[in-house]
Amino acid sequence: MNNGKLRESFSRSLGISLESVTDDLAYNTIKEWDSVGHMALVVELEGEFDVMFDTDDILGMSSVAKAREILAK
Repeated sequence: MNNGKLRESFSRSLGISLESVTDDLAYNTIKEWDSVGHMALVVELEGEFDVMFDTDDILGMSSVAKAREILAK
């Protein structure tokens, strides 16, 4: 799993700086990562990593670290 690609995807989809993307970054802790931002993130990650998340994964993707864990499956 490419951590750089993951961080870039978060940065692009949420419109935040790459430096802001840390493992501790979590859903609803910044205004950009609200429900609309979450769906943009899901679309970005699915396209970038050529995967299709199931509903539980989408709902469980609560932080950068958790996204990495889900993508590693």
